[in-house]
Amino acid sequence: MKVRVRFAPSPTGYFHVGGARTALYNWLLARHHGGVFILRIEDTDRTRYQPEALDDLLSSLRWLGLDWDEGPETGGDHGPYFQSERLEIYQKYANQLIDEGYAYNCYCSPERLAQMRRKQRASGASQGYDRHCRELTAQQRAEYEAQGITPVVRFKTPLAGSTSYVDVIRGPSAVENGTLDDLVLLKSDGFPTYHLANVVDDHLMEISHILRGDEWLPSVPRHVLLYQAFAWEPPLYAHLPVILSPTGKGKMSKRKTTGPGGREYDVLTRDFRAKGYLPEAMINFLALVGWGYDDKTEIFSREELIQHFSLEGVNKSAAAFDYDKLDWLNGLYIRNMSADELAGRLMPVLREAGFDPDLDTVRGLAPLVQEETIGTTHLPSASYLLICVI
Repeated sequence: MKVRVRFAPSPTGYFHVGGARTALYNWLLARHHGGVFILRIEDTDRTRYQPEALDDLLSSLRWLGLDWDEGPETGGDHGPYFQSERLEIYQKYANQLIDEGYAYNCYCSPERLAQMRRKQRASGASQGYDRHCRELTAQQRAEYEAQGITPVVRFKTPLAGSTSYVDVIRGPSAVENGTLDDLVLLKSDGFPTYHLANVVDDHLMEISHILRGDEWLPSVPRHVLLYQAFAWEPPLYAHLPVILSPTGKGKMSKRKTTGPGGREYDVLTRDFRAKGYLPEAMINFLALVGWGYDDKTEIFSREELIQHFSLEGVNKSAAAFDYDKLDWLNGLYIRNMSADELAGRLMPVLREAGFDPDLDTVRGLAPLVQEETIGTTHLPSASYLLICVI
């Protein structure tokens, strides 16, 4: 099997380190097997789409050295790689499902749906669409169309039986179809939901493995049913363990938080970069947040990670984001740099601080900085000591 993986973020906010780990695992799997790493932009949520978030995403991936073989600015044979440019494709496959009896047009107004949910809550009934439009006659559909109502397209979920699947990390699982509602595939504005777009794109882009966070586990049986409706073979699923807060209690925040002693816990890749963390250290650290090669090895070069990475080494249990360990790794990488390399990394930091030192001077003092900065973990703090020497 040719390994083809994709990282498919939604640019609705600046790039979180949790997303960076997902991108890294996909990239490592592709590079380990000599496969293809695809970057696909899920920009169908137009109300939350942020162009600056896309710029930050691309910049962060480049900083980490996670190059993509197909995607924005790179191209490829399976584009477009922005979902907003693939609307005709989704419409085509939604129509196919309708024609073959696996989907239907739903004309329910937002008001009716809100009233339905209120009644369900009041009666204690299970939440979900009541399938009001599932078996409309041709005449009833024509009457709705005559009123100018633009429908959504819903999947006709089987009412009986169960849907099973195997997750490479978590093993086999099954869900009773009766617990699933008729999810929306295509919205009234012509944009797809996550479910239709992902299944169609993953098939057309020949994705072999889907590596993503375990928050997407509930979508798997729905997607398997869609694959069955299209008579397509689903890819292999591997859902990654959640990243916990530094204390190990609760999921890692999506926003910067303050911990004991007033320490700021950054969560955005751009903030780690601005504070002088090295991409080599970030890659090494993120690889270990949920994966391990053995019980003792903690230092990995990029090449060693590519050599050793496998899905068998990914843990089922959640992993805490250990900032102290990241600091230790980053300091280690700084102190193991050659004088030339450290000088090259320090120069832009010094210039940003308002200094314009001679490169030869910085290169000559770099070993002294390394010797005297046993506790230094960031480039800015190393540059501060260098400024004191200068």
